[in-house]
Amino acid sequence: MTYDSAAHTVTVADAVQALAMVGDLSMGQPTDQSIRTAQLAVRIAAADGAGDAACATARWVALLRWSGCTANAAGFAALMGDDVGGRNAMLTHTLPANHPLTFTSVAPLAEVHCEVSGDIAGMLGLSAAVEEGLRHVFEHADGSGMPARLRAPDIPTVVYHVVLAGDLEILARAHGLDGALRLIRQMGDRKYPAALVELAAAHAREWLDALEGDAAATPAAADHHVPLTVVADMIELKLPWLAGYSRRVAELASAAGAIAGLTAQQQACLARAALIHGIGRAAVPNTVWERSGKLHGADWEKIRLVPYWTARAATHVPALAAEAQLASHVYERIDGSGYFRSLAQEALSPSHRILAAAAAWTALCSPRPWRAAYDPAAATALLTAQAGRFDPSAVDAVIAAAGHATIAPPKRGVLSDREAEVLRHISTGASNKEAARALRISPSTVRTHMESIFRKLECSTRAAATLKALTAGLI
Repeated sequence: MTYDSAAHTVTVADAVQALAMVGDLSMGQPTDQSIRTAQLAVRIAAADGAGDAACATARWVALLRWSGCTANAAGFAALMGDDVGGRNAMLTHTLPANHPLTFTSVAPLAEVHCEVSGDIAGMLGLSAAVEEGLRHVFEHADGSGMPARLRAPDIPTVVYHVVLAGDLEILARAHGLDGALRLIRQMGDRKYPAALVELAAAHAREWLDALEGDAAATPAAADHHVPLTVVADMIELKLPWLAGYSRRVAELASAAGAIAGLTAQQQACLARAALIHGIGRAAVPNTVWERSGKLHGADWEKIRLVPYWTARAATHVPALAAEAQLASHVYERIDGSGYFRSLAQEALSPSHRILAAAAAWTALCSPRPWRAAYDPAAATALLTAQAGRFDPSAVDAVIAAAGHATIAPPKRGVLSDREAEVLRHISTGASNKEAARALRISPSTVRTHMESIFRKLECSTRAAATLKALTAGLI
């Protein structure tokens, strides 16, 4: 199946709010961290003499600052074991003395992050200034940043406004205002200009106190619409083997809804809910998702909260409130054995039941690191065997929809058929050797194809190539 990304859109402002929440969860932060940082960044920029356009740029960059963090989650998991907790420790300056983070180990991850976040800004149609700020958000004034080791004056000023705002917000929560200012002053003229630090320090208490009542709205200019798939694709960069999963669930759930007699409005809500049902997944470390053996009790406690965090998106993105509430029921089961609410049959609507069955069917038919994909007959047998947990009529509708589905070929575009085939394997996390083995070609040929793909898609990392290809319908 391929998913028509033009079928379901949201305003740029709503997409950014959803992406900001996913980023906050991925970094182990409260779900309003990016919003609070955006409010502080605008105040710092204004105090520094920035005009309205520059203040708006600071807000966008702050909200999207973590939009590339799902793309390098696997790298941080490999380095630190817990990508979510480890990055929280990094942000709060609470890393242990023997931590493995060095310029050499982190610079490649920063490159992935910056490229993906910059590409997302471009996909959203935001200004060149926003895109440039995101591509350089980890550079430091003294040249010690990453990935390019730029130094002042080659670093966009918005980077200083946003990074200082983020440090102030996070460190004040972790260490109190006095402790935060002490740490921030130590980074003056290293990370950001010392003069800007003192300017912010003079107003810090007032600005922090005002955050609770500060407006969180994004600039009014962001009223054009973008595909909701941008949010789904960004979420799934966290686990490469999930690439395109939510798109497939969306198409199957919508088709099953039509078979079950749901209204066109209900079918649309089902598809949109499917696209965002993975929001809460960002809060769980990659090592939990990829554990091949039996999950521990502590693992399950994290996983049970996934739909809770998805439900919280209703508060952060009111325009997606209905979809977020529906999406948060994806793991409920009619016998009450699901999560997080443990609802039983009478509390679950037809839409709830269809979404649950569609997500389960799609997962069974998708490969995972610990198992191969089930063929449709095996998936049907497994799903129908759980009739006590899934609604039989919903399962029948899903299986019928899957049986009538036709797999549309990828769009013809800048990639050759072979390049698209190679990228489909690479996008799911396969190494060059694994892709070569599957395609019966040499690893060097895969490498040559990837170089061509990077050139054609104007990117330099696998995550960025995956995101661009999915958005363009090339894979």
